[in-house]
Amino acid sequence: MSYTYPIDEVYWTKEEIIDVVNFYSLVEQAYEKGIKRDDLLMAYTRFKQIVPSKSEEKTLCSQFEKESGYSCYRTVKQAKALSPGDKVKMS
Repeated sequence: MSYTYPIDEVYWTKEEIIDVVNFYSLVEQAYEKGIKRDDLLMAYTRFKQIVPSKSEEKTLCSQFEKESGYSCYRTVKQAKALSPGDKVKMS
């Protein structure tokens, strides 16, 4: 990994930064090896508590996709379409 995660070090607490980084990490894992749907959706729920604004979410996720090539939007969309207990594996 040779890129940085888009985070807000000014307004977010250390715990919030860790939770947002965890969400980004799970999106990466969905592309690289696959992850449990429920784990991703729990992390996304926490991400939305930290970033409730849809426009801010789009900005952060766009920055993340530009840096990494991994789409938060498509990953969460696929996870929501799966049944509980399924695995998310992006291609």
